[in-house]
Amino acid sequence: MNPFNLPVEDLERRARAIRRRIIQLNAGSPAGGHTGADLSQVEILTALYFRILNCAPDRTDDDQRDIYIQSKGHAVGGYYCVLAEAGYFPADWLATYQHADSHLPGHPVRQKTPGVELNTGALGHGLPVAVGIAIAAKKDNSSRRIFVVTGDGELAEGSNWEAALVAAHYGLDNLIIINDKNKLQLAGATRDIMNTDPLPEKWRAFGLEVTECNGNEMAAVVDTIENLPKNGKPQVIVAHTEKGFGISFIQSKAEWHHRVPKGEEIALALEELKDE
Repeated sequence: MNPFNLPVEDLERRARAIRRRIIQLNAGSPAGGHTGADLSQVEILTALYFRILNCAPDRTDDDQRDIYIQSKGHAVGGYYCVLAEAGYFPADWLATYQHADSHLPGHPVRQKTPGVELNTGALGHGLPVAVGIAIAAKKDNSSRRIFVVTGDGELAEGSNWEAALVAAHYGLDNLIIINDKNKLQLAGATRDIMNTDPLPEKWRAFGLEVTECNGNEMAAVVDTIENLPKNGKPQVIVAHTEKGFGISFIQSKAEWHHRVPKGEEIALALEELKDE
């Protein structure tokens, strides 16, 4: 079981603290970061690591632990902040993000960072590997679940749809795909660059069960994950989010895919994220 199992109100407070850490982490990086992508997934990762996932820092070798894969590997800054908050490594490591010889490189690397299950960065790789792990878990009669978060722009990669076919064919009901549908990617709106809509209908056509929710509303995220249908199918949650969610001057602006806060922007962002 999850070692925290926090109620929704505490998850919301934890998410706000994680957003503050994301701002500070990206502001201190010598190589920039992906502020918008980090912020859109905060409710999802907070719910997973502080309520849902059957995993813990002292059980990273437990062969029955749940597996989380950050397929949208460019959003690693937010992932690191969640792992630090959950105790997988010391919080002071966050100040070394993307510095030389840091344990926290610009994409997830399991050989460097405690808690990271898979090296990701090239988009479209996380879901296929998650499918392989889910198949192995079935063959081992394991009760573990495999969660993977993808971006919506990432779904232009055909490897995702090949993986979806395999997942449905083998009835991988231990696989939960969460699509962080923030509607923006590197160069603009996803619908303009490579339109993947309507996503729910596409996933269903491949044989997966689909649920939709507001991915930036903690109660909705928790309720959706905890009440997924049990029908023998792989599960997809289309989580409707906003890139840069939580900070007014970052939210829904494509330029913050690579931008990081500087100078007065840091103080303005932290002011907006003060505890209520």
